[in-house]
Amino acid sequence: MFPRILPLAILALTALPAAFADEAPDRLEFTPAEIADWPQREFDGAVTYRLAEDDRPAVEAVAEDGATALYHEIEIDVSETPWLEWSWRVDELPQGEASEREKAGDDYGARIYVVQEGFFGKLSARALNYVWSRELAPGTQWPNAFTGRAHMISVERGDERRGEWVTYRRDLREDWQAAFGEAPGTIHGIAIMTDSDNTDSRSVARYGRIRLLPDE
Repeated sequence: MFPRILPLAILALTALPAAFADEAPDRLEFTPAEIADWPQREFDGAVTYRLAEDDRPAVEAVAEDGATALYHEIEIDVSETPWLEWSWRVDELPQGEASEREKAGDDYGARIYVVQEGFFGKLSARALNYVWSRELAPGTQWPNAFTGRAHMISVERGDERRGEWVTYRRDLREDWQAAFGEAPGTIHGIAIMTDSDNTDSRSVARYGRIRLLPDE
């Protein structure tokens, strides 16, 4: 198993091509076709990501005891576009007896996260993760099982809406302040990930459009 000295939410952005670092957003919207082309980082087994257009365009993710992220490094001024909006659908949740608060249970049918580099660059990065939880009610927040530099927020739980498309809009200012005790400032990357390696199980999800929006 890949040694998790840092959580996947942070490690996914530690080996990005330097060319991405200087990219300035001309628009803060990512279509499924664009997301499907984001670079991959495999940690403990591959996850299959593909562009699917059965009922609507989406990035389909199938994790068979695997952990791989799609990530995009880009500087985002949260004061200008503080609202993160996305849609996803979870068809299968990872299965296991361990709590998601524990390392053995740290798998999610779907997650989207933003990353901020620290004083020492990517090695001191912090990540805010929004997840579809197996067990924890929406609104529950907790430190990642591997490090306190990653913070988890449940936005959905269990099977009640499994198989449905769900759209969310979150205030990054408010959530970052609650997680880390300060304003977010600049975000340096955004990623999606479906994983099931710790639970040795399977998870399946689809991701739609992702947008970063200004205050209305």
